[in-house]
Amino acid sequence: MKIALLGYGTVGRGVDEIISSRVPGVEVARILELPDRLTDDRMTASFDDILADGSVELVVECMGGIEPAHTYLMSALEAGKHVVTSNKAVVAAHLPEFAAAAQASGVGLYLEASVGGGIPWIASIEKARRVDDVTSFMGIMNGTTNYIVDAMRRDGADFADVLARAQELGYAERDPSADIDGVDVLNKTIITASVAFDVACEKNLPASGIRNLRLSDLELFAGDGRTVKLLGRGVREGGSYAAAVEPVAVREDSLEACVPGNFNLVTLDATTVGELKFYGQGAGSLPTGNAIVQDVLDCATGARRPVYDFSSPLAYDPSLLRADYVLRTEAAVGGEPYAPGAVLVRDLTAEAARALLDEALAADPTTFMAALG
Repeated sequence: MKIALLGYGTVGRGVDEIISSRVPGVEVARILELPDRLTDDRMTASFDDILADGSVELVVECMGGIEPAHTYLMSALEAGKHVVTSNKAVVAAHLPEFAAAAQASGVGLYLEASVGGGIPWIASIEKARRVDDVTSFMGIMNGTTNYIVDAMRRDGADFADVLARAQELGYAERDPSADIDGVDVLNKTIITASVAFDVACEKNLPASGIRNLRLSDLELFAGDGRTVKLLGRGVREGGSYAAAVEPVAVREDSLEACVPGNFNLVTLDATTVGELKFYGQGAGSLPTGNAIVQDVLDCATGARRPVYDFSSPLAYDPSLLRADYVLRTEAAVGGEPYAPGAVLVRDLTAEAARALLDEALAADPTTFMAALG
């Protein structure tokens, strides 16, 4: 099978490396690259060249961002080319549209690398759903924020210092907002909920990150036998579902608390199989490249052809996701004392907690909030 790569950055190069060295029968025939970077005979600066090439059966998109990725992917699907993508932002924004185009053209849409890097997360959800209903999921889905929290906790370091180190190591972007504000996990949570619950997931989910996390917050929770992890979570009950992204103060004896560095740990719970956990590298050239190549092989061999049907009548009901919340703040938000400078507000939905956080941030921009898990 001849394939085309859209983008030749960290992930694109990883895919090319894996296929050329380990996957006979698949050829990277075309590569879309910027006009001033055409250093390989396979490269072109024109997507139309790739679209018009009848020998290219599958397009691998690893560009990132919404546009032009959205336009390119829709054009590829409508032209009858299979699509593999690692782009969580565009998938979260347009998954129902992509799924409908793939079904109309009779081609495959493969999303494994968009969530969890090298972890076989999406395929495992699909496999579980052949027998079961997925009733809930949660997970550490962002290696950057996990690295930051783990290093702060392990080294007794401040947030800003650890973030700078993460940027030096290439774990964090120059602008880390998508990671530390929870946007990256939000995209992955939307994709996961869509696949797990067979629904076009609500886009406006409550989401918060760890931008205001202090070493003193970790010390505060450590006194209660807990540590903080940024989690994406979702639950299905009856005819409804809910999902959210937020810091959670998990018990120190939980598996989530022990996840080191930039690793991910994601969990699903389903009707008969029960709880399943998946651990591994959540990002990087070769782990993400591996997930992409697995999808390419599934397509090339016919081993797996995902079908995404979002006609489920499930309703979005934020009341399904509730917890007690701790806010470290100087704002007056009610609740009861938890520790000096922190209050406990009981039994809030994730949506109500996010609204309370916004209220507190307006009065005290340094406020940090975490659910008690």
